[in-house]
Amino acid sequence: MVTHPGKGLHGQAVEELGRRIIRGDYPPGSVVDPVKFETELGVSKTVVREAMRVLASKGLLESKQKRGTTIRPRADWNLLDSDLLRWQGSSAPTDAFLEDLSEVRAIVEPAGARFAATRRTPSDLDAMRQALDAMAAAGTDADAMVEADLAFHRALLDAAHNELLSRMEVVIEAGLRVRDRIVHGARHHSDSIPVHQELLRAVEAGDPDAAAAAVESLLAQASDDLAAVRAREDPDPAANDTLPEEAP
Repeated sequence: MVTHPGKGLHGQAVEELGRRIIRGDYPPGSVVDPVKFETELGVSKTVVREAMRVLASKGLLESKQKRGTTIRPRADWNLLDSDLLRWQGSSAPTDAFLEDLSEVRAIVEPAGARFAATRRTPSDLDAMRQALDAMAAAGTDADAMVEADLAFHRALLDAAHNELLSRMEVVIEAGLRVRDRIVHGARHHSDSIPVHQELLRAVEAGDPDAAAAAVESLLAQASDDLAAVRAREDPDPAANDTLPEEAP
């Protein structure tokens, strides 16, 4: 069984089965065999049953008499669940998933920055400054940079002082973590610290228009960096869309 540090057997089973479902190993509508899972994962019937119960609560599975347990249609999945977002972005995220995350960030973060500029408290500004300092101190440490970037954007949303908006953190974090892991891991990207500094100054000054504009600049830079990395990974995407001719 693939292990996930810091999780017990139950948590590891949830992680492994969840990743497999999200990855498409078991297509929607297919019947899953709990006994097979027990053998493959090397865990007890109780562990598998509990893991499947958790996955059912996330909309991935359903059990019916005479049909057994099946994978539910993707439309039924709780796609805003933090685990599902993490699983989708943890292996090889699709372009569609990345685009969806980018669009959500473009809707949420400029509005959050506007509110933050008029509602921020001294402690909110301190949290943003500390995160920005951590970004500067990260240097070439990609993991440290990712965590500092997440902390900055989390502090920005919290500064809006809107509980529902703050809950969008799970989507923002998923988008940031996937994007940052790809871009900072490639070690070839624009310096985002100046734009973050500009955003902090706008929030500090209580200027909602400048704060929204700074976020939009930041998102544009992030999109450009990601596109550049993806282009280097696949310099000729159109070539992959061309099917080979059938042999005579």
